[in-house]
Amino acid sequence: MSVSHSSCTTFLALLLIFTINLHSGASVTSRHAKEEDDPGTQSKNRKLVSSGACTNRDISISQSRDATSGIPQYMVQIINTCVSGCAPSNIHLHCGWFASAKIVNPNTFKRLSYDDCVVNQGRPLKRSQILLFTYSNSFMYPLHFKSAKFC
Repeated sequence: MSVSHSSCTTFLALLLIFTINLHSGASVTSRHAKEEDDPGTQSKNRKLVSSGACTNRDISISQSRDATSGIPQYMVQIINTCVSGCAPSNIHLHCGWFASAKIVNPNTFKRLSYDDCVVNQGRPLKRSQILLFTYSNSFMYPLHFKSAKFC
């Protein structure tokens, strides 16, 4: 697998911004998709399951506010944490009327209709694959798992 120097540099810069925001007290939300809502928790650590089947708990969605002036920017990270089995595809998130003043690459994230956004154009999200994008809006949209195809 070949990774370009600029891709590594961009990833490290985004990781650094995310880390700085965490330590500076910027607002951060993180949520693993769950089969049923548990109002007592926002995020859970994934436990390795010996069955090898991927579930919606393996799709981690987190976002943080970027410290910029002007319209607030939010960085979103979507990760497939499944360690075995096939990659989930056709991943959809609850996203309300998601909109951004800054164009978001529709190959990465796109609102199809109210409260229905598709990730990665519906293509599989490979093991440990991280999708990153930023959007600009006056508030942070709550983004939560809606559905996916698990082989």
